[in-house]
Amino acid sequence: MEKIWIINGVNLNFIGKREIHLYGRLSFDEYFERLKKKFNTLSLNYCQSNLEGQLVEFIQQAFLDKAIGIVINPGAYSHTSVAIADAIASVEIPVVEVHITNIYSRETFRHQSITGSKANAVISGAGLFSYDLAINYIQNLIVHEK
Repeated sequence: MEKIWIINGVNLNFIGKREIHLYGRLSFDEYFERLKKKFNTLSLNYCQSNLEGQLVEFIQQAFLDKAIGIVINPGAYSHTSVAIADAIASVEIPVVEVHITNIYSRETFRHQSITGSKANAVISGAGLFSYDLAINYIQNLIVHEK
């Protein structure tokens, strides 16, 4: 079964608890269960960390695990992490960066994504549905490569 890794970064373990007006009440663990049911022909692996180096490790592990792609939401690290950007650039599989909120309608410092500049695509502002869109994008890339 083909694998896609979903990697969430800093503070995303608080989805459903923090800033409900931006992120909603559904926890990511609950949402991940829905994703697994919807994309039941894939093996979805989910991991989250608040630590930058751990996110780099997850990216590298996904590649070594022969995943067909990575969906990553680095959170605030999107705007600051050269290390995560370098890790994304170093793996030879599709990487889609997602943001639950529209980063361009928020504070100015969020308008630039260092990590997104290394991703195949960036999806921003579609809520949790951003993850669905990213998985579909990866599947479409794989189909067109065959």
